[in-house]
Amino acid sequence: MVLALIKTAQQAPTVMESLKDYPEWFVVACVTIVAAVAIWVLVKLLKWALWALLIGVLVVGGAMVARLWLR
Repeated sequence: MVLALIKTAQQAPTVMESLKDYPEWFVVACVTIVAAVAIWVLVKLLKWALWALLIGVLVVGGAMVARLWLR
């Protein structure tokens, strides 16, 4: 039983073996599309983070100005 499990585990296909059935140009095209989408998502997240930082700076700065002005 254990020997059969070890044999099955050794014969499990790897990612490269499963991609070997597809043409190289198709694999490269898919990887390119996935990378482009990942970069696009990263840029969107960074954009939102910069907007949040800008709004935070404006709110904190405005609160400090109001506090100093009303003192």
